Amino acid sequence: MESKFSLPTEMVELPSKGLLYPKDSPLATGKIEMKYMTAKEEDILTNINFIKNGTVIDKLLQSLIITPIDYNQLLVGDKNAIMVAARILAYGKDYEIEYKGESITVDLSALENKELDETKYTKGSNEFTFQLPHTSNVVTFKVLTHGDEKLIDQEIKGLQKIHKDNLTEVTTRLKRTITSVNGLTETKDIREFVDKYLLSKDARALREEYTKVSPDMELKFTYTNENGDEEVADLPIGISFFWPDSK
Repeated sequence: MESKFSLPTEMVELPSKGLLYPKDSPLATGKIEMKYMTAKEEDILTNINFIKNGTVIDKLLQSLIITPIDYNQLLVGDKNAIMVAARILAYGKDYEIEYKGESITVDLSALENKELDETKYTKGSNEFTFQLPHTSNVVTFKVLTHGDEKLIDQEIKGLQKIHKDNLTEVTTRLKRTITSVNGLTETKDIREFVDKYLLSKDARALREEYTKVSPDMELKFTYTNENGDEEVADLPIGISFFWPDSK
């Protein structure tokens, strides 16, 4: 049944251009349709349980996305772009922040997606090959999705329950990022390699390569200091991003 009421929507360009998604995924188009925020979404933003368990932004975005997607399949960088689009559609492009003791207004609509070197991509495949520079081991790795991030978070919390002071974020993330080592794809082989054989300088080189190929939005702003020089700084995503009245 057709609704008696209309609701405006917008198409959002994804930083990945859809290149890393399976060809049969709606995300492979490189665009996603979103609706404007309504009173229902304001209920989500004020839901205490969602805020406490850290799911409030994901619940919000899932409610705003019109395109029928598997949310867990969404690349983290693409999710960042959707989050910024949601903020602009809800409250406008002006975002007030405090930086070095000054109140600054950042134009969110001026934020750009990272430029991609598309020669590194095979359309429809989220897998990259990289030879570690210090040991010559060859690994393949993927760009992490929202679903991967959830699994990483769950594993880290589980390990901390067993060993309270055991900080494993770096290795846990690497184990989820790497998909093979010298052709070995079994999870146990990848975990053994990360735990026992991955040099820290190779791990650093792999993280740098990951950053190069990972699609994302440039969450940075330009600030003119007291000497008239321009500085580029990371954009702080504070409570006023989706709760502008919190001030």
